[in-house]
Amino acid sequence: MRTANVNDRLMLVFDDGMVDVEKASDGLFPSDPQAVFDCWPEFRAWARSAAAAGHDRAPFDERDLGAPVPRPRQVFAVALNYSDHVAESAATTPAQPAVFTKYPTSLAGPTDTIELPSGLVDWEVELVAVIGTKAHQVAAADAWQYVAGLTVGQDLSERRIQLEGPAPQFSLGKSFPGFSPTGPVLVTPDEFADPDDLALGCALGGETMQESRTSRMIFPVSEQIAWISGICPLLPGDLIFTGTPAGVGGARIPRRFLAPGEELHSWIDGIGDLRNPLIAGAAYPDGPHGPDGRHTHR
Repeated sequence: MRTANVNDRLMLVFDDGMVDVEKASDGLFPSDPQAVFDCWPEFRAWARSAAAAGHDRAPFDERDLGAPVPRPRQVFAVALNYSDHVAESAATTPAQPAVFTKYPTSLAGPTDTIELPSGLVDWEVELVAVIGTKAHQVAAADAWQYVAGLTVGQDLSERRIQLEGPAPQFSLGKSFPGFSPTGPVLVTPDEFADPDDLALGCALGGETMQESRTSRMIFPVSEQIAWISGICPLLPGDLIFTGTPAGVGGARIPRRFLAPGEELHSWIDGIGDLRNPLIAGAAYPDGPHGPDGRHTHR
């Protein structure tokens, strides 16, 4: 099953078009793409019958797609979860998932324009897991039962805010508006031959920057859910950005960051593509910055 947020309405997506959930269910399920996660098991059962019933399909424009999960209560992310990214970061492999949070106000859709607050914004393509039912103290062996679906994500990072200072501020550096584009659709795990082995990558100007497979994660999705849910409950509709492979701009020689006028193209096989145009945005609130993100005044 595939779902999408089309002009803030929940849709079932098929090869030949989409079905408006609220209309097709005669109001049994909401039009709000976020609200459906509070009744996800019932929705899944209905959707199977809806597909078989052959409701009228309508075309849609990809430019109308929003974030499949527009207002999650919690957004988690995992750092240093591919060995090649650990190596390029000159870091030590973590003994357990290295978790931080991203704020929900950073979410964006698959074709939304993203404003760059400095010349130090980096890319990180990631598989995003969406929770379907409340998960608390879940065993890794059972974790996939709690996953509503998978989508494509970018964990954009303003590296100065993220890393500078006596205490790095991962959450702030990764939560500027638009720094968490997701989409284009949400795909249930049963749609994949192996949801733990998906090809992913991203490109700028047609040049591939990252390319890997999710099977190369240090901590697979199930272990991430077990670790996080052992500490705090995961709620329906929560997101987990599951980590990025090697190829980020800050680790390149010379360093390479996102620039206005570029398009960031991200993909995961079996889910789809994000194509986010990039423009210059306002500088940080602490003063003007030059194109490299450094202060232009003394």
